[in-house]
Amino acid sequence: MLKKEALLLIPNVLKVFLENGQIKSFTFDGRTTVKDVMVTLQDRLSLRYIEHFALVLEYSSPEQSHKFLLLQDKQPLAHVVQRTHYQGMRCLFRVSFFPKDPVELLHRDPAAFEYLYIQVGGRTDRNALGWTPSQRPC
Repeated sequence: MLKKEALLLIPNVLKVFLENGQIKSFTFDGRTTVKDVMVTLQDRLSLRYIEHFALVLEYSSPEQSHKFLLLQDKQPLAHVVQRTHYQGMRCLFRVSFFPKDPVELLHRDPAAFEYLYIQVGGRTDRNALGWTPSQRPC
């Protein structure tokens, strides 16, 4: 269940929830798109590559558990904010396209690998992947 305070509508501000529990807020105008937020997050999180990442809207219904709606790069933020407020959704920054080779991702972009590690670790048992905090694939 989403907290009510997470859904407060602040005019021209999008809240993006990160895997580490942080919330990043973005002000926008009529020309701001999802891609603009992605590029800003890439910079703020020191990511080299964002091809595995996407902004998604998360929502849950009584009949089913969580559902995710992938946002398109050219989608205006005004539309996203309207959906998050009026439809009870929240916007997440997620690894949405799992890399074929996570070890390659580790070598290419350690910060992206760390974000993936946090995301997967929060949803499953880290040992199921054979990774522990002190021992990651090299």
